[in-house]
Amino acid sequence: MMCPYCEGGDTRVVDSRDSGADIRRRRECAGCGRRFTTYERVEVKTLAVVKQDGRREEFNKGKLMASLTKACAKRPLSVGRLQAVGDDIEGRLAGLGKAEVATRAIGEMVMERLAALDRVAYIRFASVYRDFQDIESFKAEVDALMEPGNAAGANQLSLLGNADGGGKRGRRRGGKRADMGG
Repeated sequence: MMCPYCEGGDTRVVDSRDSGADIRRRRECAGCGRRFTTYERVEVKTLAVVKQDGRREEFNKGKLMASLTKACAKRPLSVGRLQAVGDDIEGRLAGLGKAEVATRAIGEMVMERLAALDRVAYIRFASVYRDFQDIESFKAEVDALMEPGNAAGANQLSLLGNADGGGKRGRRRGGKRADMGG
């Protein structure tokens, strides 16, 4: 490793830390005594994504994260949780050991994680991903998500509402809002 200051070739590592996706190394130059930081990252094979029309393009985690971010807009989810979902999917794709993967497989991985993370985000993503052609197919997806055996997101407030027409939010009793405490 060459020193960026004096271009000397005699450097040593004084500290190494794993920062998740890469390794941070603090180095010191034997020639000038200055310290600098380098990052070491494992280079993974490029993964080709096969589109529905047969085209192939390189996997782009940025596109995956953009889809997750859109589906989870204005939902109570931290950026860290979305990043963890993106990292998990990227890791699973790499773990497949394949040179190509269909967009359908990626979409199903996203839907699986969103169903467990946030039902509203799941429905948002599914409505675009599954390209529902009519309200009946959309309703069937919502009904499947609401089945008693489906515990995905059971502790969340759902915009989908209950079978009786929804939660208390916005309902009025005696001219006052039920959720305003009076």
